[in-house]
Amino acid sequence: AGKKEDSYNVLDLAEYTKNRPWWRKVFAPSSGSSAEKYNVATQLVIGGVTGWCTGFIFQKVGKLAATAVGGGFFLLQIANHTGYIKVDWKLVERDVNKAKQQLKFHGSGNKMSPEVKSKVDEVITFLKKNVILTGGFAGGFLLGMAS
Repeated sequence: AGKKEDSYNVLDLAEYTKNRPWWRKVFAPSSGSSAEKYNVATQLVIGGVTGWCTGFIFQKVGKLAATAVGGGFFLLQIANHTGYIKVDWKLVERDVNKAKQQLKFHGSGNKMSPEVKSKVDEVITFLKKNVILTGGFAGGFLLGMAS
């Protein structure tokens, strides 16, 4: 009777890794669980680079916004002082007090809406699962803000 032979290919991992470039060894997806798709170095690099870019852009936009708000306030003060505009300070004070009362009323409950609570829970879960990525992002963000 015809005996069927099973043939298997054997992969020598030592030879396979010798032929791979060093950056593939460092940044290749790990063979661990699907929760950790990338190894530690990759997570740190991805988090650091995206954090630095975000921090750098945040810094530039923040400076621009602060300049615009400060300049606008300065121009309004000059216009008020020279008489081009008149500010009804009693009306401003009344509106500020009304806003304070509304904030006290809404802030006294201290309850989050279900939509906000579910989003916060999703973010916390993501941060817990990706601690290394989050740490890299935070460090990169601070470096981006400093540069």
